[in-house]
Amino acid sequence: MPRLLHADKPPPPLGRFHATWRTAHEPVAGVSRRIQLLAYAVPLAVLPSSIWRLPAAFDGGPGPGERAYVVSLSILSEAFAFTAIGLIARWGEVFPRWIPVLRGRRVPRTAAALPAATGAVILTLLFTLLFTVSEIRGTTIRGGDQPADFPSRAGGWESAWFYICYAPLTLWGPLLAVLTVAYWKRRSTARRRPATA
Repeated sequence: MPRLLHADKPPPPLGRFHATWRTAHEPVAGVSRRIQLLAYAVPLAVLPSSIWRLPAAFDGGPGPGERAYVVSLSILSEAFAFTAIGLIARWGEVFPRWIPVLRGRRVPRTAAALPAATGAVILTLLFTLLFTVSEIRGTTIRGGDQPADFPSRAGGWESAWFYICYAPLTLWGPLLAVLTVAYWKRRSTARRRPATA
């Protein structure tokens, strides 16, 4: 009977993707299930608004510069939202192998927590407070009158779709704040533990 050699073959590309996905998302020890779910909720809260913007980039109205801006804004929003997962995953505590000089070294607690806390404050002020207040008042974030073609003024399903896609975005800042506090506490506890042991 011939010997099977499938163990010697490299994993299929989908297998590599799955392994990378698990590595990027798998929480470290000490992360509660609730905090894990909050971290996964951040990119999902940002996703509807990112998708909502994309048709506007390709409806024929804006020029190439505006199209590139809208697409880049959606991609960057998701990339920044994904960094919240670093507050629960190994790559938020130890620099990944692909970072040349820092690979394998511990991420300083402040180097992760300070940008996360700053982002949480800015996002809470911008999206949670200013966006909500401006929508209630019927103004732009800067305080001016909303233009006639503003999505929330369209009425009907168009306005409903706008609110369905943008309402989750108001959670980004508060969720990031909770994750940052949990990250700081977990790293502080881990730092004290060896000294007391």
